[in-house]
Amino acid sequence: MMKIEDVMNEDVILVEENEQVSHARNLMLKHGYSRILVVNPEGKPVGILTEKDLIRKMRSNGPKWKRRTIDNIAIHRIMTPDPVTISPFKEVREAVELMIKNDISSIPVVDEDEVVGIVTKSDLMEFYNQKYTGKWKVSQLMTDEVVTVNENHSIGHVISLMEDKKIGKVVVIRDKEPVGIITSANISFANVEDPETGVSVEKIAFLRKTDGQEKRNVREVSMLTASDIMNNHLIKIGQDEDAAMAADLMMKKDVSGIPVVKDDELMGIITKTDIIRGIQ
Repeated sequence: MMKIEDVMNEDVILVEENEQVSHARNLMLKHGYSRILVVNPEGKPVGILTEKDLIRKMRSNGPKWKRRTIDNIAIHRIMTPDPVTISPFKEVREAVELMIKNDISSIPVVDEDEVVGIVTKSDLMEFYNQKYTGKWKVSQLMTDEVVTVNENHSIGHVISLMEDKKIGKVVVIRDKEPVGIITSANISFANVEDPETGVSVEKIAFLRKTDGQEKRNVREVSMLTASDIMNNHLIKIGQDEDAAMAADLMMKKDVSGIPVVKDDELMGIITKTDIIRGIQ
């Protein structure tokens, strides 16, 4: 049986709980991480800061004079506290069970109160690809019910939907055909603070990927629609393909979910969570 120590990533970047969000956000951008582990001054893990935490804070309401720019807030105020941890000597399937049970994408690996690594869904995807090729078809692991929006829905509606459904992505459809996808990464690093006053304003800065090229835009949130911010360089997969092919595509294209189609019609979505369910 494979152990956690065989699949974990030992290269872990840590931030202290009292540092500002801007420091964590810069590290996440620099290294391309969607989450970062938070420790106390003694080095013990006390939380995880994720893109979803940033979205949740950005969505918070209240009068402008009470709001502070998100970058100047201490990390411990918006992180997800008390992270689930696992021993490096546990079996891989126990990490899968913990991720599914707690709806999380990563688990710090701790040995005698010391952080020795982290195991993520991406690590488990590589494990799946090595050990489970040919075992499951996409249709056997995919999720049938997909949360969708159309191109004209507002960004406010998209953020509310992702928060209410506790999901990290929505598929954008035109009629029944998927034409784009919006993930937490498309939104969480948007600048919604006035640089002079430090309060939240109805502006958003975002990168839109079109035909593999990134174009920077800044517009009023109230004017933005799903079509403005979605990634329309969309990857799709057929429901009869090997789930290992979906895992391989997600790793190579650095995406966490792929719409499943039949004759260009959306039939479902297969995500990293769906793939690791196949590890038994």
